[in-house]
Amino acid sequence: MKLPSDEDVSKGDKPATEYTAQAASPIVNGEVKMIIKDRSFTVTALFDAVEMSFARVNKIGCADYVVNVDTDDGGFSFSRMGQWAQPFCDALCAAYNKVVTKAFFVSGDPITNAEGDYRFTENGAVVSGSKAPMYVYENCIVALPPNADARRIPLCFMTGMDKKDYEMTLSLNTGEAYTLARIGYATAPFADAIEKQIRALREKTLATMKELDPSLSAVQASQIAKLIPEGVAAPMGQLRSIAPSFAKALEAKIAGTRAAEPYTEFSSLCDPSQIWVGLRKNDMRQDAEKEEDDEEAEGQEQKKDPYLVWMIAPSRDGKYAAVEFAVADTATFVYRTEGNFNNFATQLNRALEAISFKREVIRMTDAELQKPENTDYLMAAKRTSSLQFIRKNFVGRVIHSGHDAWKRKLAEMWGGTAPQASGAPQTSSQAAGKCGSCGAEMEQGRKFCGSCGHKN
Repeated sequence: MKLPSDEDVSKGDKPATEYTAQAASPIVNGEVKMIIKDRSFTVTALFDAVEMSFARVNKIGCADYVVNVDTDDGGFSFSRMGQWAQPFCDALCAAYNKVVTKAFFVSGDPITNAEGDYRFTENGAVVSGSKAPMYVYENCIVALPPNADARRIPLCFMTGMDKKDYEMTLSLNTGEAYTLARIGYATAPFADAIEKQIRALREKTLATMKELDPSLSAVQASQIAKLIPEGVAAPMGQLRSIAPSFAKALEAKIAGTRAAEPYTEFSSLCDPSQIWVGLRKNDMRQDAEKEEDDEEAEGQEQKKDPYLVWMIAPSRDGKYAAVEFAVADTATFVYRTEGNFNNFATQLNRALEAISFKREVIRMTDAELQKPENTDYLMAAKRTSSLQFIRKNFVGRVIHSGHDAWKRKLAEMWGGTAPQASGAPQTSSQAAGKCGSCGAEMEQGRKFCGSCGHKN
């Protein structure tokens, strides 16, 4: 077999489809054959074999002709590969990064690229590393170290870019900061590409806002576009203070959807100015795949209406939030806010944008997230702190089975009788039977089913 060229590796091609090594792992040991696939790699010994999904891989590295792969199932060490060690590692990283990029819901080709060190500050924690490939796409920056540190940095939430010699620090309105350093002569073109895409996204948002409310002045449209980039939600009170006509147009849009009744109820249950409302142009979505919950009905509705409208409403004490999407056959999602509703709403904006508004991800249980068909969601959740925050605070769903029943269940959940967040691990000792409505496993002490919202 010939060694892969640099061009082969950069494209993720695998002309050498089988590699031989001495393996040490909790699953397979001894002489093995390895094959790299699109979403996994296989390791086969004489009497044992394993196929390891990239979703379960946390780190890939090569040192002293030994390739080490850390996974959720333990570490794999591949030695005695000689000159094949680095090519195998490079090909494995290329395939792995391709899957990670897909999990970030990135579409299109990169505009420019660089390689350098990184330092991320998220929720007070600092993550750093070196020699990571970095790419600028239409609406984000992607850093791809071959480990769980890979990040998708959305341009729509950027509030600052501090440029220095051969490095830059990008600040987000969520408090996150991302420093890309030692990127050499690629610094200027990389920064230029970022600035160009931010302007393009702002212009696209401006056009959408003007489409909804043609009466907006240039100043009003600019302020609103800055407040709700890419259509993320913002407080109605703040939108109304900028442009009363826009708030009125947004409420008229809500009135024409199935969210009209929930919006009216939310307005009576809390201060209407505190309700966050988002308006997203459906043709701005990066992924056209069906969603898991209301795919067919929602798809039909989206063909009639080019907008996706959604809202976030706080309970009176601010400890809970209800999230409503104006699409057919969906439910109201209820979350804990950890005592800070505005922070919760900001984190929800960030999480939804990161997963291209795939609503099922923000309420999926950990068991559902581990299913093979949800590997993209699992990888995104591992690398997006806001998504982790939202998922761990999920309480349950209130099904629209009737106005009175919906209102009663929402009041009960907001009243503090809600169950443990469905994203939390469940032990066998917590099991307390099955839901009488959908048959899902229930936990001890829960009054509502985490899957369908039925009261048991």
